[in-house]
Amino acid sequence: MRHDVKDPDLAGKGDDRIQWAAKSMPVLEMIKKRFHKEKPLKGVRLGLCLHVTTETASLCRTLKEGGAEVYLCASNPLSTQDDVAAALVKTDDIPVFAIKAEDHETYYKHIYSVLEAKPNITMDDGADLLSTLHSEKPELLSEVIGGTEETTTGVIRLKAMARDKALKYPVIAVNDAMTKHFFDNRYGTGQSTIDGIIRSTNRLLAGSVFVVAGYGWCGRGVAKRADGMGARVIVTEIDPLKALEAIMDGFEVMPMAEAAPIGDFFVTVTGDINVIRVEHFELMKSGAIVCNSGHFNVELDLPSLAKASSHRRHIREYVEEFTLKSTKNLVYVLAEGRLINLAAAEGHPSSVMDMSFANQALAAEHVVKHKGKLPLEVFPVPEKIDMEIAKLKLKSMGFKIDTLTKEQEKYLASWQSGT
Repeated sequence: MRHDVKDPDLAGKGDDRIQWAAKSMPVLEMIKKRFHKEKPLKGVRLGLCLHVTTETASLCRTLKEGGAEVYLCASNPLSTQDDVAAALVKTDDIPVFAIKAEDHETYYKHIYSVLEAKPNITMDDGADLLSTLHSEKPELLSEVIGGTEETTTGVIRLKAMARDKALKYPVIAVNDAMTKHFFDNRYGTGQSTIDGIIRSTNRLLAGSVFVVAGYGWCGRGVAKRADGMGARVIVTEIDPLKALEAIMDGFEVMPMAEAAPIGDFFVTVTGDINVIRVEHFELMKSGAIVCNSGHFNVELDLPSLAKASSHRRHIREYVEEFTLKSTKNLVYVLAEGRLINLAAAEGHPSSVMDMSFANQALAAEHVVKHKGKLPLEVFPVPEKIDMEIAKLKLKSMGFKIDTLTKEQEKYLASWQSGT
């Protein structure tokens, strides 16, 4: 079996960690048991470009139980957990192509390795697999019946492709499922981002000024958790509605140029390019700590920072120090500007990834069941799947909710009843 991982001998450690994570993923476990009996993905080749974590391993095992052939590569050069990659190869016979801190060339070589399997369904986190397939391997498009996309950044890219009529097969936007972004983006990103910052810096957040760029679901989560740690939180936004929401949630709102001189910590979670630019870096106080929790490292203009610096050095793992020429101030960039929550920590807690990856598994099943019938566009997870996952999660947590009476159903479906 072809594969490319750092060290197959790490498999034992990886398997233990996968089992630990699986204990907090009951919804995916329920789906896995059904998949084992029904084999809804039998004979389907699945190409996955996801963060290679313990939670992703549980998804891979679920898909394989459903009868699928699974091929996996990393969706970010720094997000791979090498022991997990080894376990999937050695324990599960799943071809994995991922090594933590792989260079740009190796990253794309691994994407090509997954594409060589001629996948019928692509499963992306950032759309690199799909975009590479469309731009460099168009001859393989005839093999594909559909795809899924995990993250906000990827959905943005795919909707742009759809607008330009460049998208050649239907894609389900898993990111847009209620049971994904309400929990994964908000609670998962919030906790794991703070986790990555603290692990890499060991700095106290209480009493600091913490700047969050972007107040989408991820930004909401990061701001809330920083606030809970005792930081003074400032939000920067370009959307007036989101800015108003941040104010109503109790946070200060201002442009990045005003936040830059007073911030101690900066986190970008926008999905856009050059959110923090050289003019912002040059305004920062000495010792400012800057990181990104958006999917790609383009949110920080690091090439311009490097040009504006007289010296740079790695001062500790995941912390690089830049000395600015203009001010002599020191700016610290974490994890090369890549996702701080996965590069310096372990990503989202498994209990929230339980719902996200349940969406992935059921979306793949939906693509197979509706082969040839899905619209050639980016569309949301069907509401029926979303609600089923929410019900299963509540059940796993031991909670019950009310149901409508016949009288209530009739009232909500009618217009005749008034006061």
